[in-house]
This record gives sequence, C-alpha cells and structure tokens, in this order.
Amino acid sequence: MYPSWTRLFGAIGLLVTVLTMRMYAEPISVRFRQGSSHGFLALRTPDAKLIATGESTQTVHGDRVTSRLIFRFRDGSIDDDVTIFTQRDVFRLVSDHHIQHGPSFPEQLDFLIDAPSGTLTNRAADGTLKSEHMDLPPDVSNGLPPNLLLNILPSASETKISYVVPGKKPRLIRVSIKPTGHVAFAVGNLRRQATDFTLHVELGGMAGVVAPMIGKQPADYHIWLQSGSPPAFVREEGPLYEGGPIWRMEEISPTFIP
Repeated sequence: MYPSWTRLFGAIGLLVTVLTMRMYAEPISVRFRQGSSHGFLALRTPDAKLIATGESTQTVHGDRVTSRLIFRFRDGSIDDDVTIFTQRDVFRLVSDHHIQHGPSFPEQLDFLIDAPSGTLTNRAADGTLKSEHMDLPPDVSNGLPPNLLLNILPSASETKISYVVPGKKPRLIRVSIKPTGHVAFAVGNLRRQATDFTLHVELGGMAGVVAPMIGKQPADYHIWLQSGSPPAFVREEGPLYEGGPIWRMEEISPTFIP
C-alpha cells in the first residue's frame, strides 16, 4: 500500500511564482497496474515520535482506481486525500479531493480538482465555495505518486510532472524527480537497498533566483523505493504544508490487543 502524494507539496504554497509553461511531459506509462489493497501507515517526526496513524485503501473498477489515504493525528487533526485515476496505457488523473484541518495545520484545506473539466474548487473555513477553471496538462499528477514512481523506468535520470498547488490562488507548477542515492535497510534478517528519489519544485522566472537567497525555496521531498518487479515502497519524508516541519511516513503492522 502506497501513500498518496497530494499532501507532499502543501509546502509549496503561495511562495511559488512560475513562468507560463510551454511544454508538458506525457503522462507516465503503466508498467505495473495498481490493484485493490488496504494498508496502515505511521506519520512520525525525524526523531521517530509518532504523531499520526494512517489508513490507506485502493479499489479498482475496470481501468479506474480510487485511492484514499487518511491520517488521524493525536491532537485530533485530519489529513484526508481521495484520488481517482485511470490506468489504461498511461496514468491519468480524474479527480483529487484533499482535506486538512485541525491544530496540526495552520490553515484549513478543502480543495477539489476535476481534471477532465479543469474545474478547481476551494472551500474556505467559513464554508464559502470558490471555483475557477484552469487548463490542465495531461500529466497533472496530484494524488498519483508514488504510484508514478513505481512505474518510472529505472534508467530514467530525471522525470518531470505537473502539479496544481492547492489554495485560494491555485498555481500550476513543475516538479523534477531524480534518483539521488541509495541507502541500505533491513527487513528482519533480509538486507535490501532502497533508491532515494528527490522531488524538487522548479520555480520559474525571478522566483527561482531569489527564493533560495531568502529561504523561500520549498523543501525537497524524498521517497525511497526498493527496486524490483514491481518496486516496493519503503519511506516518504517531507513537509505536508507550507513552511511545515519534516515528517516521515512508513508502513506499520497492526498490534493485537489482548
């Protein structure tokens, strides 16, 4: 079971200023079709403190997949993301609905993307709805990775995707994905190696020059996968909202209660 990416780029926020994009990549080709699944995740601080537990489900009907990841925080906060996509020859987003609320999040988020129509709907804290149209490229990827990473060719030195930054003023950005190293890990007595994929937000124009100087460049996100056929998810790490702390997602096993 693999967590969704939508929350991974909350840190981009309104700091992003992007040039009008003239070229878009094609959607990622399907190498490993996604199936129905149900799994559990932990959200921890870098020093391993548990702050939330997650439940991830995925159901398949024909070529359409519905994926949901919900994190319930110890302080009562909720991070809930529901993504629908198709997987015919390529992965293509149908819709993504992402909700964040509670004391762990400085601002409430309730943002819906309808990819075929290009309709973006934001629900404010007072319940007010605001909808607008955006011409979305075919590779828009909110909520899709790491399903996408599992299908990127191992020989690819870099892959770029499009992403809609949610909020009151949605923006379309580009994200670069590169394999940037390897790390050893163990499962019981088995030793394995994971590839560290770095997700880097590309800021266009003067924003790309000035942001690193003033500390406004969004933090990179990392996803570790074990190579294989198919690859296996190991860990995710990064902020879940603008200016937020680095948190870590890992799979966990249920504990039986006597």
